[in-house]
Amino acid sequence: MTVKMATRVIELIELFAREKQPLALSEAARLLEMPVSTCLGLLRTLEKQGYLYETGRRQGYYPTGRLLAMAQVIAAHDPVLDRIRPALEELRDATQETVVFAKFREPGRVVYLEVLDSPQSIRYAAEAGETREAYANSLGRALLSTLPAPERKALLQAAKLRKLTEATLTRAADIEAELARSAERGWFANIGESIADLAGIAWPVRIGGQAWAISVVGPRYRIEPRQEALAAMLRSACRAIEGPERALLALVPKAA
Repeated sequence: MTVKMATRVIELIELFAREKQPLALSEAARLLEMPVSTCLGLLRTLEKQGYLYETGRRQGYYPTGRLLAMAQVIAAHDPVLDRIRPALEELRDATQETVVFAKFREPGRVVYLEVLDSPQSIRYAAEAGETREAYANSLGRALLSTLPAPERKALLQAAKLRKLTEATLTRAADIEAELARSAERGWFANIGESIADLAGIAWPVRIGGQAWAISVVGPRYRIEPRQEALAAMLRSACRAIEGPERALLALVPKAA
């Protein structure tokens, strides 16, 4: 279930981010495909709350800095990212590739929660909040591996496994076999399966009893030859993140 007006607010914010300029009422309504009266009410409400301002009489609306300020405060106090960000930054610096932190939004789809860009000019570019199909994504495969086998099997059999590139696996049995191979060798991979020239490796990590995943992603020509070395750095980062939690669990007396 979605709340329509909340969706409209998000669509308006994304519209300003996409257009990068003030928008007149008629233009905003047209681009959002909503009635002018509804759009006016939305703009006026956000203006009253201090999130938009009118750049000039009949010249259009644009977001104020309040939205950025609120977002920065929220991001600065994220209980998970605040804890793991140093490890993610170290991994990005060590690999010189883009690092992505993610979890399931729902069992068949992955949502990116943090993206640390590679310092290299040719790199994988994505944004926090983007989602991907799990079956052809290294993060998705790492997360699929954490599900109970019957649940994972049912999910893959019910999913629409579309062929995204020539390398995409589109049979549930083939994906299950790849997951087993990946767990044994120590990393989950997407080598040209979602985008032909892109490659990523991933590994799951447990935080607060929940499954998350971290990946190292970049151009295929850089990632593919270094898989084993990158996987070693990735697993080291995951162990560092899980370390404090594992230490606490070791202190809990086991039931007789």
